[in-house]
Amino acid sequence: MFAAYAARIDRDKPLNGLELGERPEPDVPLGWTTIDVKAASLNHHDLWSLRGVGLGEESLPMILGCDAAGVDADGNEVVLYSVIGATGHGVGPRERPSILTEKYQGTFAERVAVPQWNVLPKPKELSFEEAACLPTAWLTAYRMLFTNAEVRPGDSVLVQGAGGGVATAAIVLGAAAGLRVFATSRDETKRRRAEELGAEAAFESGARLPHRMDAVIETVGAATWSHSVKSLKPGGRLVISGATSGPNPPATELNRIFFLELKVVGSTMGSKEELAGLLNFCAAKGVRPVIDSTLPLDRAREGFEKMATGDLFGKIVLTV
Repeated sequence: MFAAYAARIDRDKPLNGLELGERPEPDVPLGWTTIDVKAASLNHHDLWSLRGVGLGEESLPMILGCDAAGVDADGNEVVLYSVIGATGHGVGPRERPSILTEKYQGTFAERVAVPQWNVLPKPKELSFEEAACLPTAWLTAYRMLFTNAEVRPGDSVLVQGAGGGVATAAIVLGAAAGLRVFATSRDETKRRRAEELGAEAAFESGARLPHRMDAVIETVGAATWSHSVKSLKPGGRLVISGATSGPNPPATELNRIFFLELKVVGSTMGSKEELAGLLNFCAAKGVRPVIDSTLPLDRAREGFEKMATGDLFGKIVLTV
């Protein structure tokens, strides 16, 4: 079957390790099932895999991709939850949870095998392309907002770095849930797009805001950390799920954090139950993922290059 896979690890030039070509059909252990992939979306996780983060040389070649929607053996339209081993269903009960492509072959292929437990029904309201955007970036934003930030309708939330998959999802989900969403970006076009998606206002990165925030959604890291901390009202929450600009900010702002009793919360993806909630929320409220571009699987390299440069707004989807 045709697939996009990591053939080599290159920490400095990750795309050097990306190959497109034929790979064996997936193994299907007891308790697993095979899904015909219709659409799969890219995440920064896929670039990190090519750099060897979470993926060792001994596991190569590895088909990339952890998000997908497709059709199961009975003809049902389904969405995949990409954390394998969280419960023991279809794997050893003591197996450490991992994301697809860290240990098991991924979704950038004509077919993928996963434990039956990891398959959820796709709402008929969502296309395959839309549903494929949800299991990582959109699930991460959903958990950040509604589980870890503990915000309520009417609260103010700052989303740093409008344009990325998680940030874009947070803007759309927050606006749909009745939050006052504000966003930042270095790019004027991305600021305008953020407002079109429901942000009350969008500002240049680091700009003074109209008032302090109840919560900040942080995925940029070092470049925006100080601004995020300074943007919170006393007792506010800073929820962080990534650091695309680096993990080590020049100033940690510890005095402000303890003096104002701020809460810093780490957040990683979400549970299968939260993914089911996200699917239902999108279907019921008419919320749709923002798709930057859709490419056939044999043009996957173009999608990787676009994601690597940051020249995107929303998700990149590969269709099979």
